[in-house]
Amino acid sequence: MKNKGQWMIASLLATALLCSAWAVQYFVPKKRPFKIPAGWPQPVYDFQKNPLTEEGIALGRTLFYDEILSKDSSLSCGSCHQQFGAFNTFDHPLSHGVEGQVSFRNAPALYNLAWMPSFMWDGGINHLDLQFLAPVTSHQEMGADLNEVLEKLRKNESYRKAFKAAFGDPTINTQRLGKALSQFMLTLVSDNSRYDKVKRGEAQFSLPEQLGEAIFLQKCAVCHQPPLFTDFSFRNTGMTKDLFLQDSGRMRITGLSADSLSFKVPSLRNVTVSYPYGHDGRFFSLMNVFEHYRKNLRSVPQTDPLLKQPLALSNYEIGQLRAFLNTLTDTSFLTNPAFAPPGQAFRHTAPADNHQ
Repeated sequence: MKNKGQWMIASLLATALLCSAWAVQYFVPKKRPFKIPAGWPQPVYDFQKNPLTEEGIALGRTLFYDEILSKDSSLSCGSCHQQFGAFNTFDHPLSHGVEGQVSFRNAPALYNLAWMPSFMWDGGINHLDLQFLAPVTSHQEMGADLNEVLEKLRKNESYRKAFKAAFGDPTINTQRLGKALSQFMLTLVSDNSRYDKVKRGEAQFSLPEQLGEAIFLQKCAVCHQPPLFTDFSFRNTGMTKDLFLQDSGRMRITGLSADSLSFKVPSLRNVTVSYPYGHDGRFFSLMNVFEHYRKNLRSVPQTDPLLKQPLALSNYEIGQLRAFLNTLTDTSFLTNPAFAPPGQAFRHTAPADNHQ
């Protein structure tokens, strides 16, 4: 009997330990490593302070597509940042907000954010975890009071469970909201275009694409440096100020007249699907952009030294450049179901690409 009692006690202890181990495993978020594409630089985002987890990414994805973040629950982050346009706004030059408001800038495409040292067209935000605060609280965009947003999330049982799964307890605050959104957005890596496949030895350029790359490296790559196709700098590219919007660009942040009409150099990945172009969406097609650089540059003291003179671009060269830029379209990124709204299969609803 004594041996039988000892066996039962040992069995109960073993069962308790197994249950305890199961509980720990269940509540500990599952880490997901961040993969750096071969040949790419190290990211600037500090993953040690916000490591990616399956639960955190899932929470961020749900938040990204939830209208609960806006004042009247009519808009989500995904309303302006649409996957088929590389997470930009394809159908109008300026972002639309609640109650019929219109912002003063175009919503930029979202991808490869782990490498970005600053955000917004003027670099006014220097950390991805804080970036969401600008559109959520802007009266021209989502128009929400942050405290009210947090209160709505706290009253939602599903969100309490999701925050607990992602962070270990159900506390919902500004920091965790930003970290969750960041975790999802950090997974938006575009690195599988035809260009990437050529560089990996999996495909070959056609002759026009090859010629276009040579022209690009000669005339464009100083600012649009591969493999990210941006140097993240702020440059005055000879554009005139919109008299209605009165957007002075980087000068709004620094207060320096030298930064007047300087805007962040955008990445050219997925450029053929992320129109309209420019901080205010003034360029509806790539041809509009080429025409600006070869004919319509406005040289003022603040104009970037590289652009004091119009670029020498023939129609032939533009044709080859367009062939090369097409190779930067990453269709697997644009159609990845992991980036689509939760529970929805991807549907390609963008119009046919005739804006080159």
